[in-house]
Amino acid sequence: RRGAWTQEEDVLLRKCIEKYGEGKWHLVPLRAGLNRCRKSCRLRWLNYLKPDIKRGEFALDEVDLMIRLHNLLGNRWSLIAGRLPGRTANEIKNYWH
Repeated sequence: RRGAWTQEEDVLLRKCIEKYGEGKWHLVPLRAGLNRCRKSCRLRWLNYLKPDIKRGEFALDEVDLMIRLHNLLGNRWSLIAGRLPGRTANEIKNYWH
């Protein structure tokens, strides 16, 4: 299936992750009853649905840390995101560009 995720699909994905936990993404579409690929499910969870994700503008200290880490690590967004709690690599990359 392609296109935007529906609220019903989001609910199914959340319930599946609550029941089985993160990981074994190849089983998630089957367990959740979704007509999506495992990569789509994983990215939807990690970038949009995970409860501890921060939303909204970056604080000045986050931007400062991001700049310093980029000077040190380059475009290694996942490593930078690991040092900014609650921020995803995708969100940091999009902010940078």
